[in-house]
Amino acid sequence: MVSCSNDPGGETETRGFEPPVVTNPSAPVEYPLALFEQRVEGVVRLHLYITESGSIVPESTRIAEGSGYPELDSAALRAVDALRFAPARRDGIPVATAFLQPVHFRHPELAAVGENR
Repeated sequence: MVSCSNDPGGETETRGFEPPVVTNPSAPVEYPLALFEQRVEGVVRLHLYITESGSIVPESTRIAEGSGYPELDSAALRAVDALRFAPARRDGIPVATAFLQPVHFRHPELAAVGENR
C-alpha cells in the first residue's frame, strides 16, 4: 500500500495559513515489485512547490529526505505527476507555497500482523 498523507509537514501552520491538501491521497504510486516482495517499507519526503491554483511546479520537485532505498525514492518522484492538490490558503485566499509531502510505502502484510515499520 502506498499513500500520500494530508500532513505535508513543510510549512508550519500559522494563524490564517492552511497548507496545501492532497486531494487524491491514494493516487497510484507504483511500489517497486522487488522491494514489495522483500517486504521493504519506507517514507520519502518530497519537496514540492504548488501554485495558487494547486498545480505542481515540476522543476521545483526534489527529494528532501530519501527512504534509504533508491527504488522507493524514484517511484515517489515518478508519482508526482498523478498527485493533485488544493492550494495553500492564507486568510482564505489561495497562495503559492513550497512544502514537504511524505509518500509512505507500507507493505499490507506487515500492517496486518502489526510488525514494526
